[in-house]
Amino acid sequence: MAKLLSCVLGPRLYKIYRERDSERAPSGVSGTPASVTTHPSSSWDTYYQPRALEKHADSILALASVFWSISYYSSPFAFFYLYRKGYLSLSKVVPFSQYAGTLLLLLAGVACVRGLGRWTNPQYRQFITILEATHRNQSAENKRQLASYNFDFRSWPVDFHWEEPSTRKESRGGPSRRGVALLRPEPLHRGTADTLLNRVKKLPCQITSYLVAHTLGRRMLYPGSVYLLQKALMPVLLQGQARLVEECNGRRAKLLACDGNEIDTMFVDRRGTAEPQGQKLVICCEGNAGFYEVGCVSTPLEAGYSVLGWNHPGFAGSTGVPFPQNEANAMDVVVQFAIHRLGFQPQDIILYAWSIGGFTATWAAMSYPDISAVILDASFDDLVPLALKVMPESWRGLVTRTVRQHLNLNNSEQLCRYQGPVLLIRRTKDEIITTTVPEDIMSNRGNDLLLKLLQHRYPRVMAEEGLRVVKQWLEASSQLEEASIYSRWEVEEDWCLSVLRSYQAEHGPDFPWSVGEDVSVHGRQQLALFLAQKHLHNFEATHCTPLPVQYFQMPWHL
Repeated sequence: MAKLLSCVLGPRLYKIYRERDSERAPSGVSGTPASVTTHPSSSWDTYYQPRALEKHADSILALASVFWSISYYSSPFAFFYLYRKGYLSLSKVVPFSQYAGTLLLLLAGVACVRGLGRWTNPQYRQFITILEATHRNQSAENKRQLASYNFDFRSWPVDFHWEEPSTRKESRGGPSRRGVALLRPEPLHRGTADTLLNRVKKLPCQITSYLVAHTLGRRMLYPGSVYLLQKALMPVLLQGQARLVEECNGRRAKLLACDGNEIDTMFVDRRGTAEPQGQKLVICCEGNAGFYEVGCVSTPLEAGYSVLGWNHPGFAGSTGVPFPQNEANAMDVVVQFAIHRLGFQPQDIILYAWSIGGFTATWAAMSYPDISAVILDASFDDLVPLALKVMPESWRGLVTRTVRQHLNLNNSEQLCRYQGPVLLIRRTKDEIITTTVPEDIMSNRGNDLLLKLLQHRYPRVMAEEGLRVVKQWLEASSQLEEASIYSRWEVEEDWCLSVLRSYQAEHGPDFPWSVGEDVSVHGRQQLALFLAQKHLHNFEATHCTPLPVQYFQMPWHL
């Protein structure tokens, strides 16, 4: 009876992975049926086959889940319609409650039927036995056997806790349960007395901004967190995860962040290979509709690096909602996991981000200054200009206030606090992070990210003359145009390197540098062009084109 109840309440099982010969072990979990102690070998794209009862009951419950999601998103309109029609009176609500209660009882009965179907399936009984054993004792053998299954990640045991590192338990400077530290935007109106009257005046605007951010704004910014989209992508995500586990020997883990969100991660270890880059770990930060199962992890994997992918809060197996604070909390526990559990030193970690993932990558670079390098692909400097592009002009004030207070992705500000090597990849046909049209390459916000970084690090070089030359170089949309501008200004790379190395030897590596003070105007222009070319590479493609492995290069440094 206990096993039947476990089958009723247990998670949905999607797939039993093909077991590799090197991982097979003769021992099984205590209580596992002897007839199913080893998994049958099968092709990677076959799923766990439920019995008829479980299959049909699952379909009914999945349909009910979709209808509930649609009802949730349309509830404001439904309530407004019902109110206008007079259906929200007590005489109408009571019968409706009875219908809803009956429906819930029917769904509970369907769940029991599904549990009965699972109970008659020896594969599911073996899985639920292993899962229960792992929750009781997270031994290496139990976790190895559990890793052979892909199931609803909510039931996966926590593998790493944000407070686990001993240094955090002893230090008061680490994150609290309220979250890690973020850079806060400056007040819109400086010098204004923050009196009670002013606070009351601002209250309606603040309430409006909060409602916009937590309803429309967050879902527009992170469409991957919408349940219906995840439901549509589920077969693709399952296939992608199977590829990482079966073909790349990936290891899945659940991390508990300081805000209580559970973060879904996948680690591929290449340290045992002959390739030297396998000793480096690339932490991948996905875009606003990206998942590690099918995201940018493929590029560093193909290049031979060890890779750690993770999903944003609210994406696939990760819980929560993807607001900036939650994003930073998730990134913090991912970096801690890489250092304290996986055993990588910060100097061996590279941050690689695509699109909106630049926020968490730059936050980690700012917060962990010893990290080796940062690579930002198709990223931007600030969210406000991009938000204004897609919203009506009359909403400018509301949009700016909402972004600054609730969705402040200030990538450039965070990046400027990092002292290490940086590479920006600009897509010359990008249709997402341009503020006009894709053909207008100067409206690409990657340009602004580069200019702000160079102006912070080399303020003397990036004065008026240097800034003008770099903007001319940024107008080039092809390698031929780029090389033409570079040669027109007669950039002597050896001279540029000697000037920079001499300054570094005399003044140290910390930015900002005052290099260029005693250099001619033409010399500063050469330095500006040289530095721009070293920090930004062009890729002739649209925003969502996968990055070819030859473009994944380590950033330049002296």
